[in-house]
Amino acid sequence: MRLDRAAMARLGVTVQAVDDTLYDAFGRRQVASIYTQVDVYRVILEVDPRFALDRAALGRLYVTSQAGAAVPLASFSRLADGSAPLTVNHDGQMPATTISFNLAPGRSLGDAVDAIQARERELLLPATLATGFSGAAQAFKDALADQPFLIGAALLAIFIVLGVLYESAIHPITIMSTLPSAGIGGLLALLIMGYDFSLIALIGVLLLIGIVKKNGIMMVDVAIAIESTGLAPVEAIHRACALRLRPILMTTLAALLGALPLAFGGGAGSELRRPLGVVMVGGLLLSQLLTLYTTPVVYL
Repeated sequence: MRLDRAAMARLGVTVQAVDDTLYDAFGRRQVASIYTQVDVYRVILEVDPRFALDRAALGRLYVTSQAGAAVPLASFSRLADGSAPLTVNHDGQMPATTISFNLAPGRSLGDAVDAIQARERELLLPATLATGFSGAAQAFKDALADQPFLIGAALLAIFIVLGVLYESAIHPITIMSTLPSAGIGGLLALLIMGYDFSLIALIGVLLLIGIVKKNGIMMVDVAIAIESTGLAPVEAIHRACALRLRPILMTTLAALLGALPLAFGGGAGSELRRPLGVVMVGGLLLSQLLTLYTTPVVYL
Protein backbone atom coordinates (compact mmCIF):
# COMPACT_ATOMS: atom_id res chain seq x y z
CA MET A 1 0.00 0.00 0.00
CA ARG A 2 1.38 3.37 -1.05
CA LEU A 3 0.42 6.46 0.92
CA ASP A 4 -0.11 9.91 -0.58
CA ARG A 5 1.65 12.08 1.99
CA ALA A 6 0.32 15.32 0.48
CA ALA A 7 -3.28 14.10 0.73
CA MET A 8 -2.68 12.88 4.27
CA ALA A 9 -1.38 16.30 5.29
CA ARG A 10 -4.39 17.98 3.69
CA LEU A 11 -6.85 15.64 5.45
CA GLY A 12 -5.02 15.77 8.80
CA VAL A 13 -4.18 12.06 8.89
CA THR A 14 -0.95 10.82 10.47
CA VAL A 15 1.04 7.69 9.67
CA GLN A 16 0.57 6.51 13.26
CA ALA A 17 -3.22 6.69 12.80
CA VAL A 18 -2.98 4.59 9.64
CA ASP A 19 -0.78 2.06 11.42
CA ASP A 20 -3.21 1.84 14.36
CA THR A 21 -6.19 1.34 12.04
CA LEU A 22 -4.50 -1.44 10.08
CA TYR A 23 -3.42 -3.16 13.27
CA ASP A 24 -6.95 -2.91 14.66
CA ALA A 25 -8.29 -4.51 11.49
CA PHE A 26 -5.71 -7.17 10.68
CA GLY A 27 -3.62 -7.51 13.82
CA ARG A 28 -4.44 -9.10 17.12
CA ARG A 29 -5.05 -6.15 19.41
CA GLN A 30 -6.36 -7.08 22.84
CA VAL A 31 -9.12 -4.67 23.85
CA ALA A 32 -10.61 -6.33 26.94
CA SER A 33 -10.54 -9.35 29.23
CA ILE A 34 -13.51 -11.42 30.43
CA TYR A 35 -12.98 -13.01 33.82
CA THR A 36 -14.84 -16.10 34.92
CA GLN A 37 -14.50 -18.28 37.98
CA VAL A 38 -12.09 -20.69 36.28
CA ASP A 39 -10.50 -18.82 33.37
CA VAL A 40 -9.75 -15.52 31.67
CA TYR A 41 -10.82 -14.84 28.09
CA ARG A 42 -8.99 -12.24 26.03
CA VAL A 43 -11.10 -10.11 23.69
CA ILE A 44 -9.25 -9.59 20.39
CA LEU A 45 -10.23 -6.87 17.91
CA GLU A 46 -10.03 -7.73 14.22
CA VAL A 47 -11.93 -7.33 10.96
CA ASP A 48 -14.35 -10.02 9.86
CA PRO A 49 -12.21 -12.90 8.54
CA ARG A 50 -14.23 -12.86 5.31
CA PHE A 51 -12.61 -9.54 4.42
CA ALA A 52 -9.09 -10.34 5.63
CA LEU A 53 -7.94 -11.45 2.15
CA ASP A 54 -10.13 -9.07 0.15
CA ARG A 55 -8.26 -6.15 -1.42
CA ALA A 56 -11.47 -4.15 -1.56
CA ALA A 57 -11.74 -4.35 2.25
CA LEU A 58 -9.10 -1.65 2.55
CA GLY A 59 -11.52 0.78 0.92
CA ARG A 60 -14.03 0.15 3.68
CA LEU A 61 -11.64 1.13 6.46
CA TYR A 62 -11.77 4.61 7.96
CA VAL A 63 -8.96 6.44 9.70
CA THR A 64 -9.56 9.02 12.39
CA SER A 65 -7.98 12.35 11.49
CA GLN A 66 -6.48 14.80 13.93
CA ALA A 67 -9.76 16.75 13.81
CA GLY A 68 -11.73 13.65 14.81
CA ALA A 69 -13.28 13.02 11.38
CA ALA A 70 -13.47 9.56 9.81
CA VAL A 71 -11.45 9.59 6.58
CA PRO A 72 -11.68 6.66 4.12
CA LEU A 73 -8.35 4.88 3.75
CA ALA A 74 -8.82 4.76 -0.02
CA SER A 75 -8.90 8.58 -0.22
CA PHE A 76 -5.15 8.89 0.39
CA SER A 77 -3.74 5.45 -0.43
CA ARG A 78 -3.61 2.93 -3.24
CA LEU A 79 -2.62 -0.69 -3.57
CA ALA A 80 0.33 -1.69 -5.72
CA ASP A 81 1.80 -5.10 -6.44
CA GLY A 82 5.47 -5.63 -5.76
CA SER A 83 8.01 -7.81 -4.00
CA ALA A 84 8.82 -7.41 -0.32
CA PRO A 85 10.91 -9.32 2.20
CA LEU A 86 9.18 -11.96 4.29
CA THR A 87 10.79 -10.55 7.43
CA VAL A 88 12.39 -7.22 8.31
CA ASN A 89 15.34 -7.53 10.64
CA HIS A 90 15.83 -4.85 13.29
CA ASP A 91 18.75 -3.65 15.36
CA GLY A 92 17.14 -2.05 18.36
CA GLN A 93 14.12 -0.27 16.89
CA MET A 94 15.60 0.45 13.47
CA PRO A 95 15.41 -1.75 10.33
CA ALA A 96 18.81 -3.33 9.74
CA THR A 97 20.58 -5.36 7.08
CA THR A 98 23.53 -7.62 7.84
CA ILE A 99 26.37 -7.95 5.32
CA SER A 100 28.77 -10.81 6.01
CA PHE A 101 32.29 -11.13 4.63
CA ASN A 102 35.20 -13.55 4.66
CA LEU A 103 38.89 -12.66 4.79
CA ALA A 104 41.03 -12.94 1.68
CA PRO A 105 44.10 -15.21 1.92
CA GLY A 106 46.92 -13.44 3.70
CA ARG A 107 44.69 -10.67 5.07
CA SER A 108 43.80 -10.01 8.69
CA LEU A 109 40.57 -8.86 10.29
CA GLY A 110 42.17 -5.47 10.98
CA ASP A 111 42.85 -4.99 7.24
CA ALA A 112 39.22 -5.83 6.44
CA VAL A 113 37.86 -3.41 9.04
CA ASP A 114 40.10 -0.60 7.76
CA ALA A 115 39.07 -1.27 4.15
CA ILE A 116 35.36 -1.22 5.01
CA GLN A 117 35.66 2.02 6.96
CA ALA A 118 37.63 3.64 4.11
CA ARG A 119 34.94 2.60 1.64
CA GLU A 120 32.23 4.09 3.88
CA ARG A 121 34.02 7.43 3.85
CA GLU A 122 34.25 7.34 0.06
CA LEU A 123 30.52 6.61 -0.38
CA LEU A 124 29.45 9.69 1.66
CA LEU A 125 26.53 7.85 3.24
CA PRO A 126 23.46 9.93 4.20
CA ALA A 127 23.03 10.95 7.83
CA THR A 128 19.94 8.73 8.16
CA LEU A 129 21.99 5.60 7.43
CA ALA A 130 24.03 4.26 10.33
CA THR A 131 26.58 1.45 10.06
CA GLY A 132 28.32 -0.68 12.65
CA PHE A 133 30.21 -3.92 13.12
CA SER A 134 29.04 -7.01 14.97
CA GLY A 135 30.35 -10.44 15.78
CA ALA A 136 34.09 -11.00 15.50
CA ALA A 137 34.68 -7.58 13.91
CA GLN A 138 32.99 -5.80 16.84
CA ALA A 139 34.95 -7.89 19.33
CA PHE A 140 38.14 -6.92 17.47
CA LYS A 141 37.29 -3.21 17.67
CA ASP A 142 36.43 -3.50 21.37
CA ALA A 143 39.74 -5.21 22.02
CA LEU A 144 41.61 -2.42 20.20
CA ALA A 145 39.78 0.20 22.23
CA ASP A 146 40.62 -1.52 25.52
CA GLN A 147 44.30 -2.17 24.81
CA PRO A 148 45.67 1.23 25.97
CA PHE A 149 43.65 1.01 29.19
CA LEU A 150 44.85 -2.53 29.90
CA ILE A 151 48.50 -1.64 29.39
CA GLY A 152 48.12 1.58 31.37
CA ALA A 153 46.43 -0.25 34.24
CA ALA A 154 49.22 -2.84 34.32
CA LEU A 155 51.91 -0.14 34.41
CA LEU A 156 50.09 1.77 37.14
CA ALA A 157 49.73 -1.37 39.26
CA ILE A 158 53.45 -2.14 38.90
CA PHE A 159 54.39 1.44 39.79
CA ILE A 160 52.25 1.38 42.93
CA VAL A 161 53.59 -1.98 44.10
CA LEU A 162 57.21 -1.00 43.49
CA GLY A 163 56.65 2.38 45.11
CA VAL A 164 55.32 0.71 48.26
CA LEU A 165 58.19 -1.80 48.20
CA TYR A 166 61.00 0.76 47.88
CA GLU A 167 59.17 3.67 49.56
CA SER A 168 60.29 5.82 46.67
CA ALA A 169 58.92 7.21 43.41
CA ILE A 170 62.32 7.22 41.66
CA HIS A 171 63.36 3.57 41.89
CA PRO A 172 60.09 2.28 40.33
CA ILE A 173 60.77 4.53 37.33
CA THR A 174 64.29 3.09 37.08
CA ILE A 175 62.91 -0.45 37.10
CA MET A 176 60.14 0.35 34.62
CA SER A 177 62.67 1.87 32.23
CA THR A 178 63.32 -1.71 31.10
CA LEU A 179 59.82 -2.02 29.63
CA PRO A 180 60.08 0.14 26.47
CA SER A 181 62.84 -2.02 25.02
CA ALA A 182 60.76 -5.15 25.66
CA GLY A 183 57.71 -3.65 23.95
CA ILE A 184 59.74 -2.50 20.96
CA GLY A 185 61.38 -5.91 20.69
CA GLY A 186 58.04 -7.67 20.75
CA LEU A 187 56.56 -5.41 18.07
CA LEU A 188 59.63 -5.79 15.87
CA ALA A 189 59.42 -9.56 16.19
CA LEU A 190 55.77 -9.47 15.13
CA LEU A 191 56.66 -7.28 12.15
CA ILE A 192 59.51 -9.53 11.06
CA MET A 193 57.43 -12.71 11.38
CA GLY A 194 54.43 -11.14 9.61
CA TYR A 195 51.93 -11.36 12.47
CA ASP A 196 49.35 -8.75 13.44
CA PHE A 197 49.08 -7.19 16.87
CA SER A 198 46.16 -9.32 18.01
CA LEU A 199 44.61 -9.86 21.42
CA ILE A 200 46.96 -12.84 21.96
CA ALA A 201 49.92 -10.58 21.17
CA LEU A 202 48.61 -8.11 23.76
CA ILE A 203 48.66 -10.90 26.34
CA GLY A 204 52.30 -11.47 25.39
CA VAL A 205 53.06 -7.79 26.04
CA LEU A 206 51.44 -8.01 29.47
CA LEU A 207 53.54 -11.09 30.22
CA LEU A 208 56.66 -9.22 29.12
CA ILE A 209 55.87 -6.43 31.55
CA GLY A 210 55.99 -8.93 34.39
CA ILE A 211 59.06 -10.82 33.18
CA VAL A 212 61.35 -8.03 32.00
CA LYS A 213 61.06 -5.78 35.03
CA LYS A 214 62.80 -8.45 37.14
CA ASN A 215 66.08 -7.41 35.46
CA GLY A 216 65.75 -3.94 36.89
CA ILE A 217 64.61 -5.23 40.27
CA MET A 218 67.66 -7.47 40.56
CA MET A 219 70.09 -4.67 39.78
CA VAL A 220 68.39 -1.85 41.69
CA ASP A 221 67.75 -3.96 44.79
CA VAL A 222 71.40 -4.97 45.12
CA ALA A 223 72.66 -1.49 44.21
CA ILE A 224 70.58 0.08 46.99
CA ALA A 225 71.95 -2.41 49.51
CA ILE A 226 75.55 -1.81 48.40
CA GLU A 227 75.10 1.97 48.34
CA SER A 228 73.87 1.87 51.93
CA THR A 229 77.34 0.66 52.97
CA GLY A 230 78.85 3.98 51.91
CA LEU A 231 79.96 3.32 48.33
CA ALA A 232 79.31 5.86 45.60
CA PRO A 233 76.26 5.24 43.35
CA VAL A 234 78.49 4.57 40.33
CA GLU A 235 80.47 1.92 42.15
CA ALA A 236 77.32 0.46 43.73
CA ILE A 237 75.43 -0.04 40.44
CA HIS A 238 78.58 -1.34 38.73
CA ARG A 239 79.08 -3.98 41.43
CA ALA A 240 75.36 -4.83 41.39
CA CYS A 241 75.47 -5.47 37.63
CA ALA A 242 78.48 -7.78 38.05
CA LEU A 243 76.87 -9.69 40.90
CA ARG A 244 73.45 -10.12 39.27
CA LEU A 245 74.56 -10.81 35.69
CA ARG A 246 74.34 -14.59 36.05
CA PRO A 247 70.86 -14.66 37.69
CA ILE A 248 69.56 -12.19 35.09
CA LEU A 249 70.85 -14.32 32.22
CA MET A 250 69.51 -17.52 33.77
CA THR A 251 65.99 -16.19 34.35
CA THR A 252 65.85 -14.57 30.92
CA LEU A 253 67.03 -17.74 29.17
CA ALA A 254 64.51 -19.82 31.14
CA ALA A 255 61.64 -17.59 29.99
CA LEU A 256 63.04 -17.35 26.47
CA LEU A 257 63.45 -21.11 26.02
CA GLY A 258 59.99 -21.65 27.49
CA ALA A 259 58.50 -19.35 24.86
CA LEU A 260 60.23 -20.98 21.89
CA PRO A 261 57.70 -23.86 21.60
CA LEU A 262 54.92 -21.26 21.50
CA ALA A 263 56.63 -19.26 18.78
CA PHE A 264 57.70 -22.10 16.50
CA GLY A 265 55.60 -25.09 17.56
CA GLY A 266 53.01 -26.74 15.34
CA GLY A 267 49.88 -28.74 15.92
CA ALA A 268 46.27 -27.84 16.56
CA GLY A 269 45.81 -24.22 17.59
CA SER A 270 49.45 -23.29 16.91
CA GLU A 271 48.43 -20.30 14.79
CA LEU A 272 46.71 -18.86 17.87
CA ARG A 273 49.71 -19.36 20.17
CA ARG A 274 52.46 -18.17 17.85
CA PRO A 275 51.92 -14.38 18.27
CA LEU A 276 52.23 -14.88 22.03
CA GLY A 277 55.53 -16.73 21.70
CA VAL A 278 56.91 -14.34 19.08
CA VAL A 279 56.22 -11.31 21.27
CA MET A 280 57.89 -12.91 24.26
CA VAL A 281 60.97 -14.08 22.33
CA GLY A 282 61.49 -10.74 20.59
CA GLY A 283 60.88 -8.70 23.72
CA LEU A 284 63.19 -10.80 25.87
CA LEU A 285 66.02 -10.75 23.35
CA LEU A 286 66.06 -6.98 22.82
CA SER A 287 65.45 -6.12 26.45
CA GLN A 288 68.27 -8.41 27.57
CA LEU A 289 70.68 -6.70 25.20
CA LEU A 290 69.71 -3.16 26.19
CA THR A 291 68.65 -3.17 29.85
CA LEU A 292 72.08 -4.26 31.09
CA TYR A 293 73.34 -0.90 29.82
CA THR A 294 70.34 1.40 30.11
CA THR A 295 69.22 0.51 33.66
CA PRO A 296 72.52 1.63 35.31
CA VAL A 297 72.33 4.90 33.36
CA VAL A 298 68.76 5.58 34.50
CA TYR A 299 69.70 4.59 38.06
CA LEU A 300 72.48 7.18 38.13
